[in-house]
This record gives sequence, C-alpha cells and structure tokens, in this order.
Amino acid sequence: MAAARVLLLLSGRRESRPPFCPFAALNQQPMPPETKLPKNRGVDLGVAIILQSSDKTVLLTRRTRTLKVSPNLWVPPGGHVELDEELLDGGLRELCEETRLQLPQGQFSWVPLGLWESAYPPRLSWGLPKYHHIIVYLLVVSQESQQQLQARIQPNPSEVSAFIWLDTDVAAAVAATEDGTETPRHLSQDLPPSVLWEDYDNGYESGLSHKAQSRQQLSLCSAVELEEDGRARPLALPMSTLLQTTPTTTEVKERVSTGTKFALRLWLQHLCT
Repeated sequence: MAAARVLLLLSGRRESRPPFCPFAALNQQPMPPETKLPKNRGVDLGVAIILQSSDKTVLLTRRTRTLKVSPNLWVPPGGHVELDEELLDGGLRELCEETRLQLPQGQFSWVPLGLWESAYPPRLSWGLPKYHHIIVYLLVVSQESQQQLQARIQPNPSEVSAFIWLDTDVAAAVAATEDGTETPRHLSQDLPPSVLWEDYDNGYESGLSHKAQSRQQLSLCSAVELEEDGRARPLALPMSTLLQTTPTTTEVKERVSTGTKFALRLWLQHLCT
C-alpha cells in the first residue's frame, strides 16, 4: 500500500540516482563467481524533509560519525517510513526525532519533490553495497522564520552532530558541485568563505543573562554544532566542506550527500515556478 501511494503521489515527478550508483555498475559488469551480495535486504523506503523557513532558507543536519550508514554527511532530516505510515507523517516524525522540532498544524504546506535511489557504500570502489533505499524528498514550507524554528531545535546527539541553514545562494553553489561529473559547474565568486551566522552584531542584545545571551546567539547562527558534553555552540563551517564531492576511496569525509544536492536542485527549481 505504501509503495502504491508513493507511485501515485510522485507521478510525473523527477527520479534519479548518482552516476556512480553501485547497483547500476553491478548491472554493467560481470561479477566474480565468489562475489557475495547481501541477502534478504530488498529495497527500503525512506523519506527526507526539505524544511523551508518563511525567509527561504532550508535545514540540513550532519549525521554523527558513529553511525554505521553514511556517517558525517550533511543531509535533510529523514529516515525509514514505517509500515502503513503516510509519507508526510513519517517525515515529520523523523524531523521531530532528530531535532525535537514539531511544526504546528495549519502553519505549513508541503509538496513532493522527487525520488532518489540511494546505496551504501555509495561507490563500488568502496565495496559491495549493503543498503539500498528509495528516498522520497518532501518540501515542507513553514510559515515561521528561520530564527523562530531554530529557537525550538534540540538536536538528538545520537543521530545529529550539527545543523545548518542554507540560503538560496549557498544552496545553489552546493547543488552545482554535482558528484560524478568531470567538469564542475560555474560557482559564484560572491560566496562567503564559511557559513556561521547572519547579522549577529546587529541582532545581539546587551543586558541579558549569560544563559539568555547564549540562547540568543545560537538563534542567530546559520550553523550550530554539538560539543561532546551535548552543549550547542556556533559552528564556522568552511564553504569548501559544503562543496566536497564523493571521494573514490573509502573516507569518512564531511560533505553534503549526493542525494541532498539533487534535492536542493529540485527545491531551487520549485522556487522559480
């Protein structure tokens, strides 16, 4: 039933996979007789939420380094869809589990963006794929601003080590660094060297308690990281990190996932419609 709803919901929507998808590579080349693929895995259904604030920024989270699948990657909140769970319900549940963020009913709208075929490991050069997912990206447009949403975010440290808000310019630059292509797309020369916070000096109020000052400081940040003790602090994230592509060798390199770049491109296209 869930699969049928996905097909109906996304009829006419874009679907894609990375050019180096290991399952495509396995279909195009013979495997040695001793090759053993994982058994009884099948293809799992996942959902990811592209959360857009009223000021047109979108939320990404960095997966912790200890996760066994896709560690240290920047992705939108998301995860598995439970049996007979509606896509939006599953996406909002994952958003809440990862960030403790709940969206008030009647204060957001949503639309499906597209489908993405995901594998881990992401390249055959990393080893045979162990996990296979179809990810449904949903755009959820909140009536609240980035600052209003961020004031309620409490990242789950077992899954999330940092989060960041991307504006359209930075999102376009990230989406342009398409993995698996030999020629990089043109990037704007006006990009900042790092993503930290916007208008911090103008927005900061004096005369507040230390705790209130820290809370206000974090509400003005575009990037926030969790320390080992669980406390949040502003993160100066180099733009070069966001523009990394998928390495050909096994590395737990901090970067934006290929599927996320695909979703960001769809989001930017949606803004133009």
